[in-house]
Amino acid sequence: MLHNNLSINEKGNLAISGFDTVELANKYGTPLYVLDTDYVLNSCLKYKNLIEKYFGEGSKPLFASKALSCMEIYRIAKKAGIGIDVVSGGEIYTANKAGFPMENAYFHGNNKTDADIKFALDSGVGCFVVDNLDELAALQKETSARGVTVRAMLRVSPGIDPHTHKAVVTGSVDSKFGVAIETGQAMETVKALLACDNIQFEGLHCHIGSQIFDYNPFAEAADIMIRFIADVKKETGVTVSALNLGGGFGVKYTDEDADFDYEKVLSDIASSLEKACADCGVSRPRIYFEPGRSMVAAAGLTLYTVGSFKTITGYKSYVSIDGGLPDNPRYALYQSKYTCLIANKAGEEKTIRATVAGRCCESGDLIQEDVALQPCKRGDVLAVLVTGAYNYSMASNYNRLPRPAMVGVGEEGDRIIIRRESYDDIVKNDI
Repeated sequence: MLHNNLSINEKGNLAISGFDTVELANKYGTPLYVLDTDYVLNSCLKYKNLIEKYFGEGSKPLFASKALSCMEIYRIAKKAGIGIDVVSGGEIYTANKAGFPMENAYFHGNNKTDADIKFALDSGVGCFVVDNLDELAALQKETSARGVTVRAMLRVSPGIDPHTHKAVVTGSVDSKFGVAIETGQAMETVKALLACDNIQFEGLHCHIGSQIFDYNPFAEAADIMIRFIADVKKETGVTVSALNLGGGFGVKYTDEDADFDYEKVLSDIASSLEKACADCGVSRPRIYFEPGRSMVAAAGLTLYTVGSFKTITGYKSYVSIDGGLPDNPRYALYQSKYTCLIANKAGEEKTIRATVAGRCCESGDLIQEDVALQPCKRGDVLAVLVTGAYNYSMASNYNRLPRPAMVGVGEEGDRIIIRRESYDDIVKNDI
């Protein structure tokens, strides 16, 4: 199977971490997100151990909340002893509500409002990742008024093309995120940050993009950032003590995707970093990474009930399901590839090709086009694999459809970790 937590059981059904997905669909209804919580915990611990191994004490992973933000995730992150990356008041509130130690939270975002800054300070967020001079001024004004000091990193754009989908490139010079090294604005903003009385400069941050399978862009980013750290020391006399290299490691969604050896990539980045530090005559800073997708994507799958199978003679076939665009918009946004199968016929050969269509009144409401599937009919269960990242977190109520429930599976059995929305939930804010 695509990942080691997936299997086909003795009934011929798809199983995740040993749990029969057809039984889960019957028990909890569909559409249904399923999350292997043990897989998530093990991913957190694996990253923590590898980053400490290759980058030294103090280096750590920060879970990128945008991939999947819910209270259960923050409880797992707390248990694993890792940090978190949050990008909104809602993510901050959710983490705080879950009992996550907020001093280990890093607040990102290219447009933190005054209300966001105040809420983050009220919530005890440990570090701000400053995006620009306007935000820096707003943060300084608020911390000065309160008479408090906060830690801050500066997000810079290293000018890297990671050869990924243009919609998820974040580290180029022409980006809405951060300040560019190439234009001189990064150095200008570092100096402005150092001049702030109520802000303690923790280090630098960069992020080059998502779903990257090539090691070289990460190595190139590390080299550029270390050279910039050397320039900062030369111009200001300040030694940068921490460097956040972001996330973006690729995940296998289909058999066509390459396998990704996370340990080898981290080891190679560490080697490049050591060489750059030696070349530039600077001490190696603490290193942070922000894995999100690669911690949770393969831990999840989504289950749907087939409503119909129809063939347009001379054209193609459609499998219609009881979810779609509102619970997984990634195909509509990025033409993202997924592996689909009929969960109650997982052991059978895929002998048909069809487009998996959602239930919305929208021609673009598709999950995949022209994919191989087992023959299916109304009432069968269709599974879409590797949906733990950017599915629930990007879900909407388009067509006034309630968002699905999420079930956690693992040592504690199967249990609801996010309730299914009701129609009352949809109208509760209407006046």
